[in-house]
Amino acid sequence: MPVTATSTPADSASAEISNVEPFEVLDATHQQIVTALQQLTQLVSHLRENGVDRHAQDTAKSLFLFFMNTARQHHLDEEKHVFPQLISSGDDQLIHTTLRLQQDHGWIEEDWLELAPQIESISAGYNWYNIEQLEHAVPVFAALYHDHMRLEESLIYPEARARISSWNLKSMGREMAARRRPGRLAA
Repeated sequence: MPVTATSTPADSASAEISNVEPFEVLDATHQQIVTALQQLTQLVSHLRENGVDRHAQDTAKSLFLFFMNTARQHHLDEEKHVFPQLISSGDDQLIHTTLRLQQDHGWIEEDWLELAPQIESISAGYNWYNIEQLEHAVPVFAALYHDHMRLEESLIYPEARARISSWNLKSMGREMAARRRPGRLAA
């Protein structure tokens, strides 16, 4: 079943975030990313065997919307709320690792910008895609994402949880929720 744009609707997400610990939201988004990456890999196999059909279109559309919206919001959450605390920690290893993760966000975005036009054209029912390029690019994109999330979950999130006060967690949740309100553009 494809990831759908309504898997985490913006209107319910804002209410959920303000009532849930923000790191639970970040962890849940990682699980959605894992699912989306699996579906992206399956989409490439499906295209190789079947070309662009209704299933490919629907899957491509939900993946396109997910990576354009939810995944980008997730990175913004980390850039605004998690990484600054760690960069100002004074711990050289933590600073170095956090800076690497910021760089990863740039690489992930760059990889996505190469994939996005092809995924969008598939969602529209066009055959403007290069299967060989997708077969090469999707595993690279997925590997980078998996490595990135492993590092966040094993080191960065635990360190940030320990360093961010409960008051700041509440503020973080409110800001994340406000940014996800319908009609609101990411800042």
